[in-house]
Amino acid sequence: MTAAPTVLAHGVGGRQDLPITLPQLVVAAALTLVVTFVALGLLWREPRLDRDATGGRPVPRQLARLVDAPAFRWALRGLGLLAAAWFCLGLLGGPDTADNPTAGALYVLLWVGLAPLSLLLGPIWRVVNPLRTVHLLAALAARRDPNRGLRELPDSVGWWPAAATLFGFVWLELVAPDRATLPVITAWLAGYAVVLLAGAVLFGAGWFDHADPFEAYSTVIGQLAPLGRAADGVLVWRNPLDGIAGLRPRPGLVAVVIVLLGSTMYDSLSNAPGWLRFSQENGLHPAVTGSAGLSLVIAAVAVAYLAATGAAARIGRADTAEARGVPGEIAHSIVPIAVGYVVAHYYSLLILEGQRTVALLSDPLGTGANWLGTADWEPQTALITPSGVATLQITVIILGHLLGTLLAHDRALYLFPRARAVAGQLPLLALMVAYTVAGLLLLYAG
Repeated sequence: MTAAPTVLAHGVGGRQDLPITLPQLVVAAALTLVVTFVALGLLWREPRLDRDATGGRPVPRQLARLVDAPAFRWALRGLGLLAAAWFCLGLLGGPDTADNPTAGALYVLLWVGLAPLSLLLGPIWRVVNPLRTVHLLAALAARRDPNRGLRELPDSVGWWPAAATLFGFVWLELVAPDRATLPVITAWLAGYAVVLLAGAVLFGAGWFDHADPFEAYSTVIGQLAPLGRAADGVLVWRNPLDGIAGLRPRPGLVAVVIVLLGSTMYDSLSNAPGWLRFSQENGLHPAVTGSAGLSLVIAAVAVAYLAATGAAARIGRADTAEARGVPGEIAHSIVPIAVGYVVAHYYSLLILEGQRTVALLSDPLGTGANWLGTADWEPQTALITPSGVATLQITVIILGHLLGTLLAHDRALYLFPRARAVAGQLPLLALMVAYTVAGLLLLYAG
């Protein structure tokens, strides 16, 4: 059996995103500063966003009936199960070579593709999650309420399990040795399935909300979707900023968004020539160096975030109880920044490797078949041009930081006394600028 080739980045080899030139970098940083100060100083003087995400305009009645119909929900669950079964064909029965679609399906179609789907449709993984469906079917067969487990899950658990499993996945994607090979992917997914299904038996279906890394990822990003639910559960069109403003604080939320942002920053660092030389010359196993690097970058992002929110609470003169809650209240502002980095880093990967993976999925067993009729697809590169990729990278990073700054500023107007609100959000502005400069430098270096 021939081993799959060593992965260069993101779990799949062959991605060569174009670096941003230095002039573009300077312009991007300058524009971020200018737009930020203009938005804060002139355009955003009163809180405008719906923190409870209760509003919106109802979607057409026919669309609402379709989406809420039990048959439609079961069709989506069935689609998730079918996709998982097809994936398992390549995982368990396909050759361990570069022509196996398993790595591309996991790292590209699922992980990267889930971001744009969630941006458009909301937390879609919760609906199609095959493990959630397996648990639901088992509970129905046993005539048990799927939402009831053997014991209650404490509210204090929050999203801490999801933060841990999310770190486990990004470690697999960015650090794990031989991470595109079938044994490594199989071992990780087996552990993932055991943790999720055992937890669901113990705590009920709510465990998926607390512990599934893909659900947490899709849910956080899905808050930016134009589709959402009003307070009464009605499907509505909404302002995406109102949607993300409704991402309420919960235990572990800060950890989830920091892991998401920090892992993407480490992704750029890991491709920088200086880091590659250090990894090759320090005498340590690459997995040790990579694990330390990933952990340190995430820790640096967390320290900067906690320092800025702590300073904001002190300057804004929040009382002691409110001050402790400021990091969670501001966490939603990190989401568009993380989404901007995801798009900037993974756009060309999704377009190129996504097409290649779809072609390979037509023959997951490597028998020469063409079951889906896509085996002869040739990747189209019209959407991947040097100027286009560079412009997209700059645009989405600037837009992500601009939206993050607006969200943080709007929340500061809620949290702090009006006389101190502007001063209180200055550390948050400094944080956004620091993230902008660091992110662009890392992208340029990578």
